[in-house]
Amino acid sequence: MAKYFGTDGFRGRANIDLTVEHAFKIGRYLGWKYASAGAGKIVIGKDTRLSSYMYESALISGIVASGSDAYLMHVTTTPSVSYIVRLEGFDCGIMISASHNPYYDNGIKILNGEGEKIEDALTGELEDYLDGKLGEIPYATDDRIGRAIDHAAGRNRYIGYLISLATHSYRGLKIGLDAANGSTWMIAKNVFETLGAETYVIHNTPNGTNINENCGSTHIAALQELVREKHLDIGFAFDGDADRLIAVDDRGEVVDGDTILYLAGCYMHNRGKLTGNTVVPTVMSNLGLYKAFDRQGISYVKTDVGDRFVYEAMKAGGYLLGGEQSGHVIFSKYAATGDGMLTALKLMQVFLDEKQPVSKLREGFTVYPQLLRNVRVTDKAAVLKDEKVLAAAKKAEEILGDDGRVLLRKSGTEPLVRVMVEAKTQEICEELCDLVVNAIKEGGYEL
Repeated sequence: MAKYFGTDGFRGRANIDLTVEHAFKIGRYLGWKYASAGAGKIVIGKDTRLSSYMYESALISGIVASGSDAYLMHVTTTPSVSYIVRLEGFDCGIMISASHNPYYDNGIKILNGEGEKIEDALTGELEDYLDGKLGEIPYATDDRIGRAIDHAAGRNRYIGYLISLATHSYRGLKIGLDAANGSTWMIAKNVFETLGAETYVIHNTPNGTNINENCGSTHIAALQELVREKHLDIGFAFDGDADRLIAVDDRGEVVDGDTILYLAGCYMHNRGKLTGNTVVPTVMSNLGLYKAFDRQGISYVKTDVGDRFVYEAMKAGGYLLGGEQSGHVIFSKYAATGDGMLTALKLMQVFLDEKQPVSKLREGFTVYPQLLRNVRVTDKAAVLKDEKVLAAAKKAEEILGDDGRVLLRKSGTEPLVRVMVEAKTQEICEELCDLVVNAIKEGGYEL
């Protein structure tokens, strides 16, 4: 099991779990690895967190000290780094962000030369180096020392790419944008206004500590209020690094990742553009999504939670659409990672091609009440093997039958076991969730 890196990079509280020394060493190892194979080139992006500038400086120092060049995209989105890595032939990309987490957390996401999450083998090498198991690596000297190079042009190329994907003018449309005081604080407005929309932008004044604070894709109420108050056609909320999107329809109702998968999946299915007639959701997607796909004759392949697992399944099967309820949606024809801006443009394409508001298009998808409880525990693996806990989950499943489900899973980054129950009513969800959670507590696992 990885010690530092989870499914979405090395993440933790700034200078407590993830220190500036960690960043320097990551830069040192990657800079050395790619310089050893030739003229190493690594591109770096960051979000608006206070600590992102500190980590950027540390990574640059490590990279150039090891003999590779560091190209700086500055404040930008995770998917833009992925795009530029692929487009311009970088050895790897680094995004400094803790995504939807509060400002005091940060993370280092590493992308390979294809713009995808790095392989487990490289993660293992990095972890061994951080733990001192690989010994010292040489510093570059003389003319082999690397350079730090401004690459804001890469961000502009990504913006141009997004604009090129739009299939319609947005003239006459009123669109709300919640930038989460993060990476899209300038990009989102730029893209949508270039395409002709009248934009209403909120949470686009980052100060280093307000990223994701009661805003963005994890706090959707402000955007709902804006859409209703201004009678907007649609609204889009991003997270801190814009790799996920939650939308709001014309009635002010939430359009989460599952709903986006339904809308895009039906659209592509009806036009014969859904490879294998298959969508790739995760095990946490709502039961209503599976039932809606069954009615539409659309197949699906479930993966574990994490956009990395979704993308791996999509790549293996050649599938074009997949994602998570949280808003990580992947259109693999255009991107190797979840991309909130790209997803917004694709949702606009569905909306405008179908000539119906999203509130109407979503009517075939009935969401089952879903309750998720996170239990802090002493031993995640032991909880998932405990006979009494498993018996409680089985009993809940028997009560539900075909009208719901129970899911037990451990967090990949925190000491949590997640208990999720779906049922016909919220009351049933709460009752059966209590049944399983109480079994965990009675086993003495709760922290």
